[in-house]
Amino acid sequence: MTQISSPPASSDQSAPVAGRRASLALLVVLFASFMDLLDVTIVTVAAPDIATDLHATQAQLQWTLAAYTLALGSGLIIGGRIGDDYGRRKVFLVSLACFAVASAACALAPSAEALIAVRVVQGLAGGFMVPQVFGIIRSSFEPAAMAKAFGAFGAVQGLAAVAGPLLGGALVDADLWGLGWRTIFWINVPVAAVALLLGARVLPESTAPVRARLDFTGAVLAAAAVVLVLLPLVQGRDWGWPWWGWALLAAGVVLLAVFVAHERRVTSRGGQPVLEPALLAVRPFTAGLAASVLFFGALAAFFLVLSIYLQAGTGRSAWDTGLVLLPYALGSMITSGAGVALAGKAGRALLVTGSLILAASQGLLWLLVRDGGTPGYWSLAGVMLLGGLGLGLGAPILVNVVLAGVPDRHAGAAGGVLSTVNQIGGAVGVAVLGTVFFNALVPTDSSTAGDTAVVFGHALAQVLPWQVAAYLLAAAVMLALPKTAATHQH
Repeated sequence: MTQISSPPASSDQSAPVAGRRASLALLVVLFASFMDLLDVTIVTVAAPDIATDLHATQAQLQWTLAAYTLALGSGLIIGGRIGDDYGRRKVFLVSLACFAVASAACALAPSAEALIAVRVVQGLAGGFMVPQVFGIIRSSFEPAAMAKAFGAFGAVQGLAAVAGPLLGGALVDADLWGLGWRTIFWINVPVAAVALLLGARVLPESTAPVRARLDFTGAVLAAAAVVLVLLPLVQGRDWGWPWWGWALLAAGVVLLAVFVAHERRVTSRGGQPVLEPALLAVRPFTAGLAASVLFFGALAAFFLVLSIYLQAGTGRSAWDTGLVLLPYALGSMITSGAGVALAGKAGRALLVTGSLILAASQGLLWLLVRDGGTPGYWSLAGVMLLGGLGLGLGAPILVNVVLAGVPDRHAGAAGGVLSTVNQIGGAVGVAVLGTVFFNALVPTDSSTAGDTAVVFGHALAQVLPWQVAAYLLAAAVMLALPKTAATHQH
């Protein structure tokens, strides 16, 4: 459900495609986008089965999700620029092939460690692939066709949000050929194969007119700093919270400062940094970064802990869990269209309202689970629908509202950074709030030791106030954003 913003338009070296070839080209990039978006949500439903089958620790389960989103965000940092320089068609097809191979490797993973490792590769492939989708559409379609193509992309985002929980639940419960959760990765392989064969024939090649020097050092510093921050947060419980874990966290913060200093040096030499230092002095941009981490961090963590609660705590199947999550996706689809349409008039108000609605939905869920009972489907569905309505108001327009306060010359760079931070925020949320949840998975007293619903309900109830606080804080930070969304293209 995470939104990814498009890169800036440019005068590209390509000729527009039209007719049947244009339709087929659009179909190829939409198939690839669907797979990438699906893999963000589908794994959460299968997480309990993955943990059981691979004997994964709680930290390893967190890394199964966080590793993908973190790698995806890291790929987004440089993926667009590599496509601009070396050819978007070429980079897209290579990334799609890598995504398919990594998906097969995920399906064959013999251990939790192996699954985490190939999830990193899968996320990096997705991070390189997604920017090419926008680049190919922008450089290869006439203006009227381009608008329709981006409209179709938005529809695919909504479809992936709905299909993820349902498809994941259906595949896990169906246990096709005894593969269980592994089918959620195998399904990517034939889809990618068809897209590769078709894409090789119909996708046009395009490049940026001027090749920019890639700030590879900056990208590595940024990724390493985030990993150093996340590693002790996720593994701290298994390690016993040693002093050197906190030292790693401090080293990550120091490395972030080194990254900023490096970016300033790149800029002073006339290079193109990963993060334009001048943006850090733009108040709406820094507020947007904070809002993105809070908003998307709470969102990503919520689906992990809720899926575990529903299956391990209340005994629901993966399919039943998907049905519980379905109203969330439907609610998002209901309001997202209206949110985008009204963003040019009341973008900030919509963001704040959406965050407050999300906070309210988490508060209502806390009331349902705090006593350890097993909530019925319709009670949960109502809360999920409310949360989805709030998500649809906020997620699709957050980047554009932030960009309204950014100078036009920095809009493209800011949009790319914000899209990357959305993914990193998700990884941070899984690390922090997932740790709160797993730390709370202990009986409150001897009388509840054998009552699974009470134990898991207690753990979820420990997380939800933090969720509420994150959305309320996000709403407060959003008050520093521009009143309306950006009208310039990015």
